[in-house]
Amino acid sequence: MERWMGRVAMVTGASGGIGAAITKELVKQGLKVVGLARRVDKIQEQSAELKSASGKLYPLKCDVTNESDVKEAFKWVKSNLGGVDILVNNAGGDSGNSLINGPIDSWKTIMNLNVLALSVCTKEAIESMKERKVDDGHIVHINSTLGHSVPPAELGFSMYTASKHAVTALTEALRKELTNMKTKIRVTAVSPGMVKTNFLASSGADTATVNATYSSNPHLLPKDVADCVLFAISAPPHVQIHDIILHPVGEIY
Repeated sequence: MERWMGRVAMVTGASGGIGAAITKELVKQGLKVVGLARRVDKIQEQSAELKSASGKLYPLKCDVTNESDVKEAFKWVKSNLGGVDILVNNAGGDSGNSLINGPIDSWKTIMNLNVLALSVCTKEAIESMKERKVDDGHIVHINSTLGHSVPPAELGFSMYTASKHAVTALTEALRKELTNMKTKIRVTAVSPGMVKTNFLASSGADTATVNATYSSNPHLLPKDVADCVLFAISAPPHVQIHDIILHPVGEIY
């Protein structure tokens, strides 16, 4: 990780859960980390907690589903920090829905956040790297094991699963586009199984359901995912770790 010290990383959805864990570990490794989220106050609290770390956290309010917000965020980074060397596309979400009953607005929200916002942020990051002739940048997509399989219909993850399968395809498509560019910029997907975060609650599950789910099912912790991100970006420059799939031991899906 020494070669990344002092360089700039951007993490979307940095206000809690996996995003906050990734942000924390990158700052501890000496990077300048721009944390994007709508709940910027949560990142500001984390920034205060990390004051003694070797890196620095820069909280930035941004709704990644709003293209103008994303462009303004990258403009701010260019003006204040030079540009982005690492992008971690962590922002994502779900809401209970089915393919038979909808609601359609729910489908649009999932696709806008999990697929289109990820793609827009990636485009802006690659442009930032090309503009500065950065040839060793890294794009990380936080995917899911549901990007590689389809769970039972009763779980209500049909459109979420489709969005994560799209991330799997986008990861390979980006690798091939970068290869055509003859650049050493790398892309990695990290695909965890169940992680104990506020994901279920933000997806509409009540407190009793959330507590029962985590108490009765094996699950990972956010730091487990953050450790995989560090593993991927710290690999030698000639090594591309394309996809890391991690399950908690005993997970059945």
